Amino acid sequence: MKNIFKFAAVALLALAFAHAEHLKVGTNAVYPPFEFINDQNKITGFDIDLVDALSKKVGFTYEIVNMSFDGLIPALKAGKIDAIASGMSATAERAKAVDFIDPYFNTTNIFIKKADNDAIKTKADLAGKKIAVQIGTVQEAAAKEIKDANVMVNEDVAIAVMALKTGKADALLTDNLVGVEYIKKNPDLVAFLTEPDGSEGFSIAFNKNKKLDLIAKINAALKQIKASGEYDKLLAKYNLK
Repeated sequence: MKNIFKFAAVALLALAFAHAEHLKVGTNAVYPPFEFINDQNKITGFDIDLVDALSKKVGFTYEIVNMSFDGLIPALKAGKIDAIASGMSATAERAKAVDFIDPYFNTTNIFIKKADNDAIKTKADLAGKKIAVQIGTVQEAAAKEIKDANVMVNEDVAIAVMALKTGKADALLTDNLVGVEYIKKNPDLVAFLTEPDGSEGFSIAFNKNKKLDLIAKINAALKQIKASGEYDKLLAKYNLK
């Protein structure tokens, strides 16, 4: 009798997964510690682990699709992916095209320079200077607001870091925690300013008005993950607390 019940339970579980919604989740895996490629050539990071935790709570399956950051929203609108989990800041401008879940992490912008560059000490010193940014980010928009700055747009943040290191750029503007990770690996770089990024925080995005029921379920699951302490464990895992 026990075997019968065990078989029935397994069958029900298999049936549930067979009907689970499958999502293609787009990311740009050059944004440590939120998404990056580890030593085993696997895409990992805080955002990826959060998606995994949410999938178990809500009951969807997923696959991660790596692509350029500026291509994420166009891919979402074209139906090539179903969601974006890529350290994406929820802004009013982006909300015109996508729906965001409740923000799950707040951060700031960070300005970085070469450690031996004494000519740049304040934001005012960036006038006439070359500032490297990643295309499509809130940092690109922030850099373009700096008077007389020459904004150098790069495909990803790793290329922007290299532009700074090789002297093609005078400064780098990126997300604070991402910038700190690159500074740890590059002792020739230092931060000289942080400021608010002007967004509601990092969020997972879905195509406009396409997944409202799923978003409601994910928001509920996010609250459960935070209440249970699982969220704090993820923060600790990636040194985010």
